[in-house]
Amino acid sequence: MLGAIEQVAEVFTGIFQQGAEFFTALVTGILPLIIVLLTAVNALIKFIGIERVNKVAELAGKEGIQYAPLRFLVLPVLAVFFLTNPACYSMGTFLPERNKPAFYDSAVSFVHPPLGLLPHVNPGELFVWAGIASGVEMAGNELTPLAVRYLLVGLIVIFIRGLVTQFIYDLLASRADDTSNDTAAAAA
Repeated sequence: MLGAIEQVAEVFTGIFQQGAEFFTALVTGILPLIIVLLTAVNALIKFIGIERVNKVAELAGKEGIQYAPLRFLVLPVLAVFFLTNPACYSMGTFLPERNKPAFYDSAVSFVHPPLGLLPHVNPGELFVWAGIASGVEMAGNELTPLAVRYLLVGLIVIFIRGLVTQFIYDLLASRADDTSNDTAAAAA
């Protein structure tokens, strides 16, 4: 009986020892990188000026398909890079109401793809990338090519999602307008 209790105690303590080893790896590895990146990004924002970033957002809100890449690709990338998750969604306030759902869809879809290259954008979800990275490294592969591909695919996906969400929103909005016009005509 005493031996079984000792084994349970060893396993229980072992769990916390492994957690401590992982925490030590984070403190000596990724945390300094995140702190340096956050400092650099904040300095870059101060250098560029928040007014210029806001002007890009206002330009993205203009009507026309020619502004779609700016609205659903450039603006979400800038928002995620400079404001990080979750503050990046606030950049949508500069857009017209009809563009906000599609911008949000693009921005929320981009908070994971840059993690391999820019861990400061979503430090709360870094464990996802850390898990993938450890598996890739254990298989003997390099992380940088995977991180670059993940970023590039993410850019394609956010643009497509923005376009599709905008199309769905416009379709549903036009149906709602038709329904309200029919109701108003029936009431008259």
